[in-house]
Amino acid sequence: MLRASARHILVDTEEQCLTLKQQIAAGEDFTAIAQAHSNCPSKAQGGALGSFGRGQMVQEFDEVVFTAPLNEVQGPVKTQFGYHLLEVTSRGE
Repeated sequence: MLRASARHILVDTEEQCLTLKQQIAAGEDFTAIAQAHSNCPSKAQGGALGSFGRGQMVQEFDEVVFTAPLNEVQGPVKTQFGYHLLEVTSRGE
């Protein structure tokens, strides 16, 4: 079964998501930004979600995690929870 590991930052608005994405692109640390801004309990681990299989996350999130290039920040990805920046850190069997 295909599994992936990812980290993410969850915020309330698309604008905030885009601002944080620009900060990461400019060299700021993803982990530090997740800890400071994410609405998800995963922020305590810098946004790390651990390893999971297809179908374990909401559909919009799942589609990106299992198709996006590794180690590239994706987003904003809108789900029922808000707006996510996400980075796939590994994928494999």
